Amino acid sequence: MEATRRKSRVSYFYHDELGLAHYGPQHPMKPTRLRMTHNLVLNYGLYKRLDICTLTPATPHEMAKFHSDDYIDFLARVSPDMTEEIARSQHRYNVGEDCPVFEGLFEFCSLSAGGSLSAARRLLAGHTDIAINWSGGLHHAKKGEASGFCYINDIVLAILELLRVHRRVLYIDIDIHHGDGVEEAFFTTDRVMTCSFHKYGEYFPGSGDISDRGAGAGKHYAVNVPLRGGINDANYQAIFKPVVRAIMERYRPDAVVLQCGADSLSGDRLGCFNLSLDGHGAAVEYVKSFNVPLLLLGGGGYTIRNVARAWTHETAIAVGAQLPRDLPNNDFFANYGPTYKLDVPAAHMHDHNDAAYLDFVRTRVLEELRHIVPAAPSVTATETTPAERDPETGREQGLGDDRNDAARRRAGHIAAAAADGWTATRRADRDTCGSQPDGSDVAMIDHAAYERATEGGDPDARPAA
Repeated sequence: MEATRRKSRVSYFYHDELGLAHYGPQHPMKPTRLRMTHNLVLNYGLYKRLDICTLTPATPHEMAKFHSDDYIDFLARVSPDMTEEIARSQHRYNVGEDCPVFEGLFEFCSLSAGGSLSAARRLLAGHTDIAINWSGGLHHAKKGEASGFCYINDIVLAILELLRVHRRVLYIDIDIHHGDGVEEAFFTTDRVMTCSFHKYGEYFPGSGDISDRGAGAGKHYAVNVPLRGGINDANYQAIFKPVVRAIMERYRPDAVVLQCGADSLSGDRLGCFNLSLDGHGAAVEYVKSFNVPLLLLGGGGYTIRNVARAWTHETAIAVGAQLPRDLPNNDFFANYGPTYKLDVPAAHMHDHNDAAYLDFVRTRVLEELRHIVPAAPSVTATETTPAERDPETGREQGLGDDRNDAARRRAGHIAAAAADGWTATRRADRDTCGSQPDGSDVAMIDHAAYERATEGGDPDARPAA
């Protein structure tokens, strides 16, 4: 299905305030990386080939298309000096050490989510082929709580926006951490396929086993590619390309959302993969080659000089530019020493993904994708094939320890139900929309009634819209 290359129209969303947010002096998440990226994009002259767009901050109403009202209300009113309120809400909303309450938190969330929503709307309007929001990609946030440095799941919101027009959306995640928040949100629908390439085993968030494959109508539409530490460029591409190619050929999405978490780069402060700058960018280049409307988002990345290098490099890939390896003068030039190059080399480290393990994962995932009926969402999936054994541990994967439990499936009901509810009202001849669709023609589902109906019951039961 790979298409011939053509020049792409690329829209770029950024807001100066995003890079000024501060999680705390010891926190590994540093929004300054967004300012560093933007500064490199400008000083390389990439702005001349980009449509620089103004983002519209997301409103509480827009955030509540996925998140619970009480959680949005909490984020909107909480501040660092409300110590008693934070202490009372710590367990309910999972705020604390990993997800601190900092000054300007809600404004940061609103801008980040607004960038992804604005980018999705520009794609829907047909004004661009690729839309970029490096401040997005916060894939761990759940319906009613923060998780993994993420508060608002801009990805889910953007996908829901794309589903207003498109029949099928593919989500690909190349962050080193499993894209659990997005997978959970769409776990029971076939209108979104999620595919995550991540470190698995004794690693946050602990989900993303190869046997996690969706439930109900979404069975087989959650694809997990669990990898081990130290994976290099060649081995990553050896599994990334065949899996993505098979998904594109069978699922045939109308749009693709690619989360480009840069913590999968070699030398990341919290990571343990060994991808070079070129290896990470090759994944973006490959997804771009299918010429499907593409939303590029940021994500993790904690060695911030390398995050800026990667996202600048991938902005250049989006516009089809070759950048000089010598970095231009910029406001953060001193941070890029000692090389001052647009380069993140692979380190000398052991790749724990041996040939037998990679072959096992690749074969298992490709076999699972055979259950996907090409370009036919809402077709009932068949049963999965018997489990195979991990060649190293000998453990059967996919039988017995089934993680598709009721509680986890319920976590995704709101987004999945909304996605399927929008299917019924989509006009057959609607291929584009206005730049700011308001959703007035969309029949929404009573989410509260749905949760009450499924609480303690069959989590695969689906409500009427």
